[in-house]
Amino acid sequence: MRIIAVMNQKGGVGKTTTTLNLSHALAMSGKKVTVIDMDPQGQLTMSFNIDQTSNPGIAGAMLSDVPINDVMVQVEEGLNIVPAGLRLGEMENLTKGGGTRGWMLDKVVKQITDQDVLLIDCPPSAGMLGMNSLFACNEVLIPVSSDYLGLHGVSRLFAILKHIEKALGTNKKKWLLVTRYNQRRKLTKDVVNKLEEYFSDQMLNTRIRENVSLAESPSFGKSIFDYNKRRHGAEDYQALEFEFLEGYAKTYDS
Repeated sequence: MRIIAVMNQKGGVGKTTTTLNLSHALAMSGKKVTVIDMDPQGQLTMSFNIDQTSNPGIAGAMLSDVPINDVMVQVEEGLNIVPAGLRLGEMENLTKGGGTRGWMLDKVVKQITDQDVLLIDCPPSAGMLGMNSLFACNEVLIPVSSDYLGLHGVSRLFAILKHIEKALGTNKKKWLLVTRYNQRRKLTKDVVNKLEEYFSDQMLNTRIRENVSLAESPSFGKSIFDYNKRRHGAEDYQALEFEFLEGYAKTYDS
């Protein structure tokens, strides 16, 4: 099972939008996909139109040992979500457990045995929830908006990842995805050129173009494919799904 943390410490870069639409695209291609909402704000849960007031979610699985299958919700054929849960914010202030606190998600994820891809929508921080996501995953997908603040955020995140990988003795596959792309803007081109200069081996070719429908669809509890599949957003996330699967095959099967 591919376990992919969708992560960036900077907010507003399209983490939740990417998790929502990439998961649907993967399921449409025949993959068995589960997404986990690791953000206490629960925006991914809301984007899937799931009411989490009666579902303890991933918070219940980590804090109260609720079996993950008991909190998993099937959205459609081949696609499940584990909601955030109302107690997820408590994880950031957890003091019990010592060094094992960072491995709580990893322990829960090991209960999932019949999926092809697990996507983790991470909070915009490097706290306990972010650390749990990094320890549990084997790949990191980093959406980065095409502006200079996004560029600086990526540099900082790569430094954190390098430190964690050294401590764990691992080397996680890292993918960079440019979002909010507008090819008419000089700033966009400058930022993308810088990213390609410093992170060429991690850059995905797909660009997620700025699109009103992408911003609107979560408020209706729909992916771009259900909301407006004729817009650029659907085309871009379908291209991302194809590149993501092809890139993985070339990286690990060669």
